[in-house]
Amino acid sequence: MMDPMMPREDERRLDDPAIELVRKASALAGHLNPTVQRSLGALVRSMNCYYSNLIEGHDTHPRDIDRALAKDYAKEPRRRALQLEAFAHIEVQKRIDEDEEEKADPTSTQYVLWLHREFCERLPEELLRVEDPNTHKRIRVRPGVMRDGEVVVGRHVPPSARALPDFMARFEEAYSSSRLSKLRQIVAVAAAHHRLVWIHPFYDGNGRVARLMSHAMLKRLGIGGSLWSVARGLARNVSSYKELLMAADQPRRNDLDGRGSLSEAALVDFCEFFLKACVDQVEFMESLLAPSEILRRMQLYVEDETRAGRLPKGAFPVLREAFLVGEIDRGHAGALTGHRERMGRTVISKLLERGLLISDGPRDPVRLGFPLEVVDRWLPRLYPGAD
Repeated sequence: MMDPMMPREDERRLDDPAIELVRKASALAGHLNPTVQRSLGALVRSMNCYYSNLIEGHDTHPRDIDRALAKDYAKEPRRRALQLEAFAHIEVQKRIDEDEEEKADPTSTQYVLWLHREFCERLPEELLRVEDPNTHKRIRVRPGVMRDGEVVVGRHVPPSARALPDFMARFEEAYSSSRLSKLRQIVAVAAAHHRLVWIHPFYDGNGRVARLMSHAMLKRLGIGGSLWSVARGLARNVSSYKELLMAADQPRRNDLDGRGSLSEAALVDFCEFFLKACVDQVEFMESLLAPSEILRRMQLYVEDETRAGRLPKGAFPVLREAFLVGEIDRGHAGALTGHRERMGRTVISKLLERGLLISDGPRDPVRLGFPLEVVDRWLPRLYPGAD
């Protein structure tokens, strides 16, 4: 019923974006010191969460996400619920990024259930209730448990609840990395994204789980990581994303449209859109993270803050060193700033206070931080109107 699981191997429209994604993602990873990548990854996870929420119709302000990470939740119930939802998403992606997740293949039933459980267990009770559109009965979403009833999604009627284990077994078999070449594995990220949403294994959270699964698949392939996210590309073209998802739900159009039950041409269209969105986001982050450009933007910001009396003189050389080498011993601050050791410690202290430097402990080395207040200046266009 959901064949074809993959576009035909001789479908050349997908080769170029898949190859380009490998090339550009590999180049992006070499741009930054690994320590800086780790710091930046926390910001990119927040960005990914913001755009993934936006796709679901949940507009959570970046500052509310930032406060959620500090466990500073709003008193207003709806706003607090969205903060908890954001925190849940970020925590699950962090586990993926830091290799703390299930070791199973990301397209396995085990892994998909793990993603749903990890996300939903962190949600407030009010976000674990959905309404049956026919009976108007309120149904509780059980974390990591497939639905036990029938659903309708727009014009699409997903498989019956009793057939879900069989569909997930077929899904796992079709997208197992051991069965596919590297290039086909990249195309499989896009195809699996649609087919999981088509199966709709859960009462709620299917789109979110599909995007997290895609992130994990790309990371396992050595293409994805903490420096970029496809969610931003999908959210910025959300109408096309949803239209192409729905189009790929449709049955085969004619004898020239593949040999399965569903339209192969529509699946190819969706895969092409998805892979191009990935390439677009890698290119976007590459433009933001070009070392000469980001250092120029950092310097302009520090000069403005120094003139305003909010940062001490000598701050930029410390930040520049942290960007280039990753970590700085606190005792080296004096040499970097041109001040005596005591004044160097004062510069470090002020940068830590502002979140421009971060550290694991009071005596540990310092590394670059990316607080929300500098996003518009250091990484413009990361968020729309992040101020």
